Amino acid sequence: MKIGILGATGAVGRQMLECIEERQLPVEELHVFASERSKGKKLPFAGQELTLEVVSQERLNGLDYVLGAVSNSLSKEYRPLVEKSGAVYIDNSSAFRQEDGVPLVVPEINGQDALDHHGVIANPNCSTAITLMALAPIAKLSPIKAVNACTYQAVSGAGMGGISELKDEVTALTKGESL
Repeated sequence: MKIGILGATGAVGRQMLECIEERQLPVEELHVFASERSKGKKLPFAGQELTLEVVSQERLNGLDYVLGAVSNSLSKEYRPLVEKSGAVYIDNSSAFRQEDGVPLVVPEINGQDALDHHGVIANPNCSTAITLMALAPIAKLSPIKAVNACTYQAVSGAGMGGISELKDEVTALTKGESL
């Protein structure tokens, strides 16, 4: 299996790498993509180092799956390249979540829907996926008519920039500085 990760240097991209390593997926090739400023830098993976690349049609060609951990706008920009490469694009942004023909998949609940894709598979927001894991078995026993929910998102949802911003704010507050 040949996999590419878009946004590999961000919080979500790094988590994708961790999951691939932890689950010991049978990866023949693993390409990690990031912005031009990260080109050539290294990311640790399974006792080795992967070299960061910039997305291009040439680098995507031949991949089986591309995992998207980039913003909505970048995801929309890269989608045609991924589609042209013939890879299946599994996107973590909200760019395609409500698009007709793009399955919205939580593997433990409706994993079979991923088989009915047209090159792109979306996944719901992390809070939604976790909530559905609890609600799906209940819904099988008794239909759920409505759910009212509030979420208080983790700062990591904003990526590495959000984590850095929180760290800077906490540091400033502990020093008595204003924000």
